[in-house]
Amino acid sequence: MGRTQYYVAASADGYIADRENHLDWLLQYGFEAYQDHFDAFVADVGALAMGASTYEFVLEQGDWAYGDRPVRVFTHRDLPRIEGANLEFVEGPVARHAGALLASAGGRNLWVVGGGRLAAQFADAGLLDELWLTCMPIVLGGGHPVLPTSAARDLRLQRTTHFEGGAVELRYALEGPDRQVWPE
Repeated sequence: MGRTQYYVAASADGYIADRENHLDWLLQYGFEAYQDHFDAFVADVGALAMGASTYEFVLEQGDWAYGDRPVRVFTHRDLPRIEGANLEFVEGPVARHAGALLASAGGRNLWVVGGGRLAAQFADAGLLDELWLTCMPIVLGGGHPVLPTSAARDLRLQRTTHFEGGAVELRYALEGPDRQVWPE
């Protein structure tokens, strides 16, 4: 059975986007140094859960990088579809969609892509297995937090990866008595 992973980059002070919801600070680093590592991560991904703001960012960029993997976008708004993408728009608690999400991953991992609030919903429901956090060498002083959970969470460090340019990936397992087994 696959794992539910929140793979994200953040500033050293814990923000995934600045106060204006921009990512220019992140994009300035480029992705060449991280590409092989990212490609290895994505190779194990069978499906994605995405927040509406992240989906809108992807729409603005005009580049669908997720192939034919099933993607469920959590939203309460009507959003345009990307032609050729394997999309489903869903709303409501993540636990309601947990079984279908895992099934759509086909035994591979589920990537919670973009959206600290969405990832926090998975964590609060006890359905987030891992946090892959790449800390970038910049301080933003405010913005959108990495994982705004409703309660404290214990993390167990599994691995670190250092990248040229000063970024460090910290791979954590989420622990605690509220960890759930995915519903069938």
